[in-house]
Amino acid sequence: MKIAGLYETHIQVRNLEESVNFYTKVLGLRIAYRDPSRPIVFLWVGTGKEFMLGLWQEEANFQPRHFAFRASREDILNYAVDYLRERDLKPYNFLKDGVEKPMVFAWMPALAIYFNDPDGNQLEFIALLEGEGRPELGVMSYEDWLQLS
Repeated sequence: MKIAGLYETHIQVRNLEESVNFYTKVLGLRIAYRDPSRPIVFLWVGTGKEFMLGLWQEEANFQPRHFAFRASREDILNYAVDYLRERDLKPYNFLKDGVEKPMVFAWMPALAIYFNDPDGNQLEFIALLEGEGRPELGVMSYEDWLQLS
């Protein structure tokens, strides 16, 4: 048995309708199924049925989570920050240092930018970069990463 990838993940939300609106209208995901017997909605991520996100309403024991959406390097570099700002979302980098620019995780290597959903779940756009990882370099700007090539 070989695992081919991650297909589905679930997160808790405080207000299911607000979260469904955010993930469908703001981020463009599509409703896959709304369970009539429980406060849960499944959303399609990507084209077709590539990946699924489950939203579970949980107010009493809510615990924010983190997950990342795969995106292209070009989209992250050229569109992600404006895309988020246009939707009244605050982009931030891994260091949370006030710089609204994507950063490179040198150990992978991957380019990423973060933002939060209405419940404080930490979301990320991420793109793997070509080349070997350099874990000793930590987290760095994309410009600094390019200087290494």
